[in-house]
Amino acid sequence: MKILVTGGTGTVGSAVVRELMARKGDVQVLTRDKSKGGQLPQGVTAVEGNLQEVSTVRRVFDGVDKVFLLNAVSPTESSEAHMAITAMRRAGVKHVTYLSVHEADKAAWLPHFWAKVGIEEGLKASGIPYTILRPNNFYQNDYWFKDVILQHGVYPQPLGDAGVSRVDVRDIAEAAAIALTTPGHEGQTYNLIGPEEMTGTNTAAAWSRVLGRPITYAGDDLDAWEKQSLQYLPDWMVFDFRMMYQHFQESGLQASTEDTARQTKLLGHAPRAFDAFAAETAGSWQ
Repeated sequence: MKILVTGGTGTVGSAVVRELMARKGDVQVLTRDKSKGGQLPQGVTAVEGNLQEVSTVRRVFDGVDKVFLLNAVSPTESSEAHMAITAMRRAGVKHVTYLSVHEADKAAWLPHFWAKVGIEEGLKASGIPYTILRPNNFYQNDYWFKDVILQHGVYPQPLGDAGVSRVDVRDIAEAAAIALTTPGHEGQTYNLIGPEEMTGTNTAAAWSRVLGRPITYAGDDLDAWEKQSLQYLPDWMVFDFRMMYQHFQESGLQASTEDTARQTKLLGHAPRAFDAFAAETAGSWQ
């Protein structure tokens, strides 16, 4: 069984590749830069291509049985995914596991949430057997904040205090590998979450505990966050993410008890806790 992973060199995709290889999968990774093939685990094949290009989508799914579809947040996210879905339908792909976002339809005014809602609908209409994974905010996003946490003692992600049920990427990867390699997940949508509601304040407190020194939450000032973020992110992304963080601050993004029960049953273990992730990460940083 040949499985193609899109986005397979990123945070989530690379974890999915590792999980599939642990299950002895025949794995290919689509990448725009084939030189990144050297970063892939032994036995994984790098396939060069761009889902915006017809020449790619006409060839890359031929002979592929299943696909893990991950489209990076971008102005072309929706078109890339729909090009892929149309081509997968033509190629006779037998199953697609798609990475969406938790409760995307409830905040569909957000550009990258709406892109995923539309992709979900396109996939459902395609007739291709599918599984949809809807993860919450990733613990591993905190890797981006290593320098500001360690050098300045500040946690900068403006999560607010309403509560966000953040998730470990390794739980996402396990769910994807299970959906791709075992039966019974066709037509299912799984919300992927952590075991507790994280806020900006309790996230900073967790980092304080594991690092053994005070880490202060930078606060909910989105004007300040936007000004800082524009120094290294494109303006369209900063706008999109600012609106997302405003949604988090106003409404949160919390798991239900049903979400937790379904995920636990799917994975065979409880969701990984943020404190454990933070402790493990702090050990590698120090």
